[in-house]
Amino acid sequence: MSYLINSDEILQTINMIDQQHLDVRTVTMGISLLDCADTGTDACCRKIYDKICRNAEKLVPVCEQIEGELGIPIVNKRISVTPISLVAASCDTEDYVPLAEALDRAAKTVGINFIGGFSALCHKGFTDSDTKLISSIPKALTQTSLVCSSVNVASTKAGINMDAVALLGKIIKETSGIDPVGCAKLVVFANAVEDNPFMAGAFHGTGEGECVINVGVSGPGVVAHALKECKGLPFDTVAETIKRTAFKITRMGQLVANEASKRLGVPFGIVDLSLAPTPARGDSVAEILEEMGLETVGIHGTTAALALLNDAVKKGGVMASSHVGGLSGAFIPVSEDAGMIASAEKGVLCIDKLEAMTCVCSVGLDMIAVPGDTPAETLSAIIADEAAIGMVNSKTTAVRIIPAKGKKVGDRVDFGGLLGSAPVMNVHAGSSVRFIERGGRIPAPLQSLKN
Repeated sequence: MSYLINSDEILQTINMIDQQHLDVRTVTMGISLLDCADTGTDACCRKIYDKICRNAEKLVPVCEQIEGELGIPIVNKRISVTPISLVAASCDTEDYVPLAEALDRAAKTVGINFIGGFSALCHKGFTDSDTKLISSIPKALTQTSLVCSSVNVASTKAGINMDAVALLGKIIKETSGIDPVGCAKLVVFANAVEDNPFMAGAFHGTGEGECVINVGVSGPGVVAHALKECKGLPFDTVAETIKRTAFKITRMGQLVANEASKRLGVPFGIVDLSLAPTPARGDSVAEILEEMGLETVGIHGTTAALALLNDAVKKGGVMASSHVGGLSGAFIPVSEDAGMIASAEKGVLCIDKLEAMTCVCSVGLDMIAVPGDTPAETLSAIIADEAAIGMVNSKTTAVRIIPAKGKKVGDRVDFGGLLGSAPVMNVHAGSSVRFIERGGRIPAPLQSLKN
């Protein structure tokens, strides 16, 4: 796809980069590891390491070259791989930690920021390999530094695997007992997508090609700045302003995707339109919502404002790229958004309100710190609630929750870097034990019967 870009647009883009935190959040290379399967664990690990290094050896240098030539920051260079529960199914081992270590070594060798795909898809049931992988997550995520993990426990077609939900509550609890930061690298999904370039939930789906380039763009600061010109104007004008801004942001992402694809000799996959915030001031989704007229994000009106934002971003961005995919909307991670952090510290933004907001935005309850003594069953119940929203609404939802060891409500947890920091938020005191202990599967909703 080619574009005609005039000098005014070039100057606008330069200003967006210099003043408004516009960047390409990630260039993510998806790599199929299906041909790395082997009965020998050592042989499988060697094949995984070799294939990742062979395919991605030029990823970081090419991205840095594009940054230098175009002046567009590419914040992260990442890799996603085939869910390891599929690749390792024939391995002669009960412990999948060595596979995670092979991913980590490969990621460090090629110089990327994160590698995603220590994953399992068990929305309808478990294979033996799924069970082995999930059991390995606590050690895998705490003994490696760059590996990210995800588990899909629900879908609109299959319903919710409540046995998986119950198990993941225990796994999160166990991981946090070793190192809470490990929980920041674990996402529990409903309706996970196969081409998501964002971490920690990225994996290379079985419907994808051998190798592909996916790009995630981001520009909360740009959208917030644009809305400063809309003070007191009707929501129709607000929506149109966001659409036009999203178009410009996405067009930049498409340009980078095309260049990376051409120079690496790897097919272009998708551009993900998601507005992904950072802890930096001026790079906040919460600030966009407050620019619409909310005194503080989390008060009444927040869900409506977020619905408008998410819809306008999709409508504007989809016209700027030949292939839009991934999650494509607005992320609302608490620890990674300065405005969300501030509202949570004031006690305005709570988990219940965040849950309501996830009905209309891209993902779900993201980077939320809760007291370290939160029971595993409560964590599972939170996952079940979010999975139900995704299942019934035919959308991707997720939970990335961190029981902060030794911390109580009002304390603060620091994760470092892009992961930011978060106030420990309150959870309901009532017990969900009997609910979670039922197990089984919550049936798929009626709207799943579309054939």
